Amino acid sequence: MTNIDSITLEVADTAAAERFYADAFGLTTQVRFREQQQPSTGFRGYTLSLIVAQPADVDSLMATALEAGATTLKPAAKSMWGYGGAVQAPDGAIWTLATSAKKNTGPATRKIDSIVLLLGVQDILASKKFYVEHGLTVAKSFNRMYVEFDGGSGPVKLALYRRKALAKQAGVAPEGTGAHRIAVNSATPFTDPDGFAWEVATTQSLDA
Repeated sequence: MTNIDSITLEVADTAAAERFYADAFGLTTQVRFREQQQPSTGFRGYTLSLIVAQPADVDSLMATALEAGATTLKPAAKSMWGYGGAVQAPDGAIWTLATSAKKNTGPATRKIDSIVLLLGVQDILASKKFYVEHGLTVAKSFNRMYVEFDGGSGPVKLALYRRKALAKQAGVAPEGTGAHRIAVNSATPFTDPDGFAWEVATTQSLDA
């Protein structure tokens, strides 16, 4: 099984990014940073999701993200799937905060149950086949709509979604050019059909 060890984001200011993710979400070893290498415009083709237990946790994480400098893409609200919203970090990365619960069962704990990297792909079936051939195990699959892989012991799970649908979910236009400005850190390096790079991380992770 191929596990995701962490995510590397290409940012303009690594020190500022470290402060933002620690203050906004309490993320440390799960996210790494390096100076941006290639330009990009518009939607970068992915989102990162923080899955939590209840609406209070969504609200708390969104509040600290906004205080730390994020901007609102979608205000937190109930949906048929639960409760959630989306923000854009100062570095441009899009984060969705979500729970399947529609009611609170207690005060917010800010505990993150899982982190999901959602890649917006052109051909779900082709990308699914590619990742299975590279050692990932399918956990959920909904035809040509959505695929989720078993995260194993890694801190980040991988899922595939159609690019236009993913952009709509995040509240942004689907158009975008240039680099994805993200790398998936794993033991096995490769590049997928949509240009997302998996590589062995060499940067230092953020200390708590």
